[in-house]
Amino acid sequence: MPEFYGVQMGACANDSTMIRVIRICRKCGARIFSDAPEGLCARCVLKTALGNFSDPSVAGVDDPGRAEKPLPADENRAPNNKKSASAAELLGELGDYELLEEVGRGGQGVVFRARQKSLNRTVALKVINLGQWASQAHLRRFRLEAEAAARLEHPGIVPIHEVGERDGSCYFSMKFVEGGQLDEVVRRKPMSIRQAAELIAKVAHTVHYAHEHGILHRDIKPGNILLDAKGEPHLTDFGLARLVESESSVTQTLDVLGTPSYMTPEQAVGNNAAVSNVTDVYGLGAVFYQLLTGQPPFAGGTTYETIKLLLDTEPRKPRLLNPKIDRDLSTICLKCLEKDPKRRYSSALALAEDLERWLKHEPIQARRTGIFARGKKWVQRNPNSALLTASLVALAAAAGWIIWKSELIRQPLTTGIAVLPFESLSEQKEQTAFADGVQDDILTKLAKIGDLKVISRNSVMEYRGKRNVRQIGDTLRVSHVLEGSARRSGDRIHLNAQLIDTRTDTHVWAEEYDRDLNDLFAIQAEIAQKVADRLHAKLSASEKASVEERPTQDLVAYDFYVRAVSLIYNAQLPSSANSVDRSEAVELLNKAVARDPNFFLAYCQLAFAHDLVYQQETDRTPARLDLAKSAIDSAFRLRPDSGEAHLALGWHLYWGYSDYARARAELAVAQQSLPNNPRVYELAGLIDRRQGRWAEATHNLERACEIDPQNIPYLITLATTYLRLHDYDQMARVMDRIISLQPDRNKPRIIRAGIEGDRRADTRPVRAAIERALANEPGAAEDPWIAGIRLDLALCDRDLETAGSIAAALPLKQTLDAGFNQGSRDFWLGVVARLKGDTVAAHAAFMKVRTKLEEELRVHADNMDLLFDLGLIDGALGRKEEALSAGRRAMELRARALPTAQDPMFGSYTNEASVKRSFAMICAWAGETDLALEQLEATTKNPGGPSYGELRLDPMWDPLRGDPRFEKIVASLAPKEMVSK
Repeated sequence: MPEFYGVQMGACANDSTMIRVIRICRKCGARIFSDAPEGLCARCVLKTALGNFSDPSVAGVDDPGRAEKPLPADENRAPNNKKSASAAELLGELGDYELLEEVGRGGQGVVFRARQKSLNRTVALKVINLGQWASQAHLRRFRLEAEAAARLEHPGIVPIHEVGERDGSCYFSMKFVEGGQLDEVVRRKPMSIRQAAELIAKVAHTVHYAHEHGILHRDIKPGNILLDAKGEPHLTDFGLARLVESESSVTQTLDVLGTPSYMTPEQAVGNNAAVSNVTDVYGLGAVFYQLLTGQPPFAGGTTYETIKLLLDTEPRKPRLLNPKIDRDLSTICLKCLEKDPKRRYSSALALAEDLERWLKHEPIQARRTGIFARGKKWVQRNPNSALLTASLVALAAAAGWIIWKSELIRQPLTTGIAVLPFESLSEQKEQTAFADGVQDDILTKLAKIGDLKVISRNSVMEYRGKRNVRQIGDTLRVSHVLEGSARRSGDRIHLNAQLIDTRTDTHVWAEEYDRDLNDLFAIQAEIAQKVADRLHAKLSASEKASVEERPTQDLVAYDFYVRAVSLIYNAQLPSSANSVDRSEAVELLNKAVARDPNFFLAYCQLAFAHDLVYQQETDRTPARLDLAKSAIDSAFRLRPDSGEAHLALGWHLYWGYSDYARARAELAVAQQSLPNNPRVYELAGLIDRRQGRWAEATHNLERACEIDPQNIPYLITLATTYLRLHDYDQMARVMDRIISLQPDRNKPRIIRAGIEGDRRADTRPVRAAIERALANEPGAAEDPWIAGIRLDLALCDRDLETAGSIAAALPLKQTLDAGFNQGSRDFWLGVVARLKGDTVAAHAAFMKVRTKLEEELRVHADNMDLLFDLGLIDGALGRKEEALSAGRRAMELRARALPTAQDPMFGSYTNEASVKRSFAMICAWAGETDLALEQLEATTKNPGGPSYGELRLDPMWDPLRGDPRFEKIVASLAPKEMVSK
């Protein structure tokens, strides 16, 4: 008997035992039962029925000379009196849909990009036309697919618009996702290891959502994961979906379903009873394996060879194929691919959470396959050699068990909670502020508990009035939310609070309070304590005291404080451009401390408000800093050991005096009692960055973004930090998060697209982003920031006519940042004329700029930016000594001063690398080539130096171009893959 024959036990309808012989499909080589129709496996039956509509990605390698043999007549076929339409014929219209192009093929049909005429919208239309082979079972399965997907409402699942039948064809329309299938996208541009982990974590959350609604996917593969324009994944093609709670006769007929390279062992042998949630976990692992290694876990020349590998061998360790893969990540991937379903992750959620632990640099829950488990598999494959190593295996197994049981390697579960804005039960503005104050006090109390991960206020305010707690939990990465309502009526208050598990949308705890207003603080403390208890958080004595503490005895003062906190929050938003909120907040806080001179938190907020006015350049006077220091002194007088007081002093020293050493010392004290305050980690990251501690900077800024995940300024700071490190993959990841939060804004998309310009000198993505912005937003052409990018691109192309037109259209006093040199319209007209060789026009333009610079320097003699601009202008005018003098003067100022606290995204970031780069450019324009190259080479050794794209394309460096030393510097910054070519 051939070795590929076997025997499998099965159960009859009467529960008596029978033997069913397994043989091989005559077409693809898959294992089938002896009573399979026409000697074909279920997949080949379906393929034959579908004809040209079958999915080529799941077919075996067929004999090209063999003709497809049609199945005999079947009384179960659906009546079809119309002539079946071919794919070519379908490329026209189908009812309300105009079919534009074929974009893919799935398990049951063809997917078209189509236009729905009635709504004039682009959709994806999936069409199945089985013609004479259309059985009721096939049609039923198609409807099940559509109904299953249509019931799922999740941002990671492609939504279904309509299901219908027409002219012998079943169809359903879906949202059309711009971007492409995952396998196509990574073929064009491979993902980084971190990006792959983030993507699979997102898809795993999506799959978990489907599982909670009783639906399995059963065919997870790269082709069924679509990436939109933002890079966000969307799961599609529930062609193999099955209702968990029902037994489908269709499923029973089609014993083997799935794509061989991503199919589970239980699917491969047709064991439908074993298909469960962990079947999809295996599929996620198989896709993850391919993203990490560039190939699926099992891939043979034919379907039979692939399935044989799947059943008889273990996947190669990912690290053998890609040594860059982290050991823990390899462990996570291989756990998904265990042949025994019980050894996989118990759910898609468990997989997602372990990936998120890895992404946060926390210990993972998965364990590498122990020596015992590996030995058992080896024994099964090599029984004759097993006895020689039995004792070693047993000993190693015991050791492995002891290690596995060790508490040292267990990671305690962390609990995340978001306190959502409380609903005001009155339309009065004051009542809304009251409800916000209740939320803020509860959040502040919970944030002081070290056992809890508490999302910052900034990141929860946008969820006011929103109720989809599952989606909120998924977005904020928290297991619980606290929501509620508040109403104040005279001296009575009514509060309602509900603690909800976001994973199940179930209430963990709820309570209503109808009491006297004087009980407000006691109620808030009780709510915080109840939440902590329900989340099994352990409170230290100091944490318990903080929870029970009353902020003030004066409710009027508290009302002033609550309103001020709301104004300060609004003043920090990126859209805030006036000082009204800040000034009003200061006034309210002054009233609060006037009524209650012992109102500690009000003093801390007052200090922050004064420093905010100073930092945002509304009032940069010593008097403003003195007001902030006075409030800080009052706070320390009341509570010298409080974390809030030390945090306020830390920010004051940073913003007002650039005293980083003392600011860091204050932070060390603050962090002990403020474990969930993102401003602690933000300030730590900023200080780290100023002091050149870049690894610590990114760690602290990532932590701030984790606690406050919707905070755009935090994300911008993190993205620019990665830009200065030339860590473009991480910058892209952060920019993608910003885009997801601001999908309608052009600037984040353009910055994201510009990464390839810096990394590879490839300006095509940013050009495309600019074109989309100009096409989609009427005022984009007048946006000075976009004009600056267009000017940069034209100069990089040496398209001097376009550059001249853009420069001439700039407002007379408009200042733009092109490269790293600022100038007026005349400056750029001079640059264009210089590049054209028009020395007369260049001289005239530069002289106009020089006159303005001299006027400014009379007022701001120590402004480094103005001195660098003057040096560049003098270099262009041939005033070599004056140019070098201005540049050296700026360098001396830099040497005497600490770096400014200004953020790089919004202004000059005068670190050592950028200063030397500016001086190098002055030297280049002045003809001091040796000094220019010396300075430029020094910049490449520090974060913040020029990128490969800048040196390769920017005409500002043309005076050095062609010098072998310059070309060597450029080559040293090129990506490794470009160097290897």
